[in-house]
Amino acid sequence: MKHLGEILVEQFGVEPGDVQNALTAQADNGRCLGEMLVGQKKISEEDLLRARSIQSGLELRTTLPADPDPFFIDRVSIGFLKKYMMIPVATPDECYVAVAEPHYFQQLDDLTGILQWDGIKTVLAPQEEIFVAINSAYDSGSRDAADQVLQDIDEEDPESILSEIEETADLLDDTSDAPVIKLVNLVLSQAVRDNASDIHIESYKDRVKIRKRVDGILYDMYSPPKHVQSKLISRIKIMAKMDIAEKRLPQDGRIEIRIADKNIDLRVSTLPTAFGERVVMRLLDKSAVLLDLESLGMAKTDLARFQQLIKAPYGIILVTGPTGSGKTTTLYSALSILNQPGINIITVEDPIEYQINGISQMQVNTKIGLTFAGGLRTIVRQDPDIILVGEIRDLETAEIAIQSALTGHLVFSTLHTNESASAVTRLIDMGLEPFLVSSSVNAILAQRLVRKIC
Repeated sequence: MKHLGEILVEQFGVEPGDVQNALTAQADNGRCLGEMLVGQKKISEEDLLRARSIQSGLELRTTLPADPDPFFIDRVSIGFLKKYMMIPVATPDECYVAVAEPHYFQQLDDLTGILQWDGIKTVLAPQEEIFVAINSAYDSGSRDAADQVLQDIDEEDPESILSEIEETADLLDDTSDAPVIKLVNLVLSQAVRDNASDIHIESYKDRVKIRKRVDGILYDMYSPPKHVQSKLISRIKIMAKMDIAEKRLPQDGRIEIRIADKNIDLRVSTLPTAFGERVVMRLLDKSAVLLDLESLGMAKTDLARFQQLIKAPYGIILVTGPTGSGKTTTLYSALSILNQPGINIITVEDPIEYQINGISQMQVNTKIGLTFAGGLRTIVRQDPDIILVGEIRDLETAEIAIQSALTGHLVFSTLHTNESASAVTRLIDMGLEPFLVSSSVNAILAQRLVRKIC
């Protein structure tokens, strides 16, 4: 088999020097030869795909069926297909496996073995086509399952909901035949599969809308009929240990489940509206927690400066940004660096999002009067070296944080402001004296969550 570089030079007019330069750079950045040449505009993506087809001897398919048959979704995980960029395709005329990278031989054998497709044809296809086809197949399968569940709910006795609700350790092991349980499981499973950060269940006059937030954008999932609303919300309330009879007041709860070997923590919030309660669930995948400052996307100069600042003996370090922008992740990444045997670190949070060994973490509980301010006041008497306050929400919390910083403690916290300069104004607006802010605040970091390009 010829090297890809040789084919590009001989048949696609790429200069040998360009190939050699790309190969040299490959040792430093680890990127593929073809990917670098496309990025340098030495070759088009179409020609690169043709060259790979020549190299591998695989037939090239530039397009795949728009609505692929989802026959395989119960046997093959979406994660496997997306990781290795391959998809089985079955049409009335032929069956084949489309791949974007021809060299995953073992994974291809595993896939064809699971499907009992030994000896099936393999074709080469653009990565974008495969990605779209995978999503389309699993979305189609989910829609079919949802349609069946909603039909079952239509036929179900409306009074049977409470007797059918059961708790489960692993969501996908729940074999209950109750349609409403199937619908909730389906919604949660699809949201986790799509890496959604939130699930919205919204109540309107004549319908219910279920949406998911992926990379900061809300997408529609399902629109079950109006009469499903009370059953659906009751199921979620019981999972979150809420009062299902209370529909006039907002409630907060928490659900811990396992889906496909992932530990998922859901923060549940209900809100009474004109047409019934709406529910928002924030999803946190504990198995995918990233607590590495160097992997968070900071510029090198900002990273070096921040790493220096977090090692100060005292003062306040604030992280600002909109809700869901990763402020807590950044602070926990800093704490993971500072978490040493000779250091006493205590946090007060609402809720505890990540559990870190070696750090004492306290959960705010307003129902019994345990607030940020009260928790922080107690923490100061626990001989801490470093304190994390989940959020500075009021003057009392801000004053205690300032006093803690001025008496030799390093304090980390967050503020809901859009940029770092606004944090100073916000603290002063709360009622803090400007001289206290200037003498205690070491640094303010503003951040955003950037959408991925897929």
